[in-house]
Amino acid sequence: MSDTYPNSTDGWRQAHLGHWMSLALQRFDARVLSLMARNEEVPLALSNLAARGSLSASHVHITRHLALEGSRLTELAELAGMSKQAMGKLVDQCEAWGLVMRLADARDARARRIVFTPIGLAWLQAFRQAVAQAESELRAAVGAEVAAVIAIGLEAYAA
Repeated sequence: MSDTYPNSTDGWRQAHLGHWMSLALQRFDARVLSLMARNEEVPLALSNLAARGSLSASHVHITRHLALEGSRLTELAELAGMSKQAMGKLVDQCEAWGLVMRLADARDARARRIVFTPIGLAWLQAFRQAVAQAESELRAAVGAEVAAVIAIGLEAYAA
């Protein structure tokens, strides 16, 4: 390690791949939320929540992981790498904001499925557009070749 960080014995704590990936994800998610806050297709109340920072990357977990046909809370929590209780709180907030609703699960009368509302589907479309824009900005910032290598590398690493 001393060859990599010759002037510091603890510089590695802020200069390693995990740190850079975390910072990159934070920046990417912040940019996506910023773009969504300005999207005219997003209902004004949700746009205002995003603009004021009330919506966070945690709320994006629901957007990323909720299946179009709906998901159970335990499925959402597992996909997002969160506890069921933490995901339940996010779902409660998103339900209060009109993004999702809970419906009876046709396969299991004891279970509930979380599904997007029409407002939630508009939010999902805005998310899709914002992600595409943020990816385009990343390619412009680092170059198409580097962006492709990053995507391929991260996909392989995550698999």
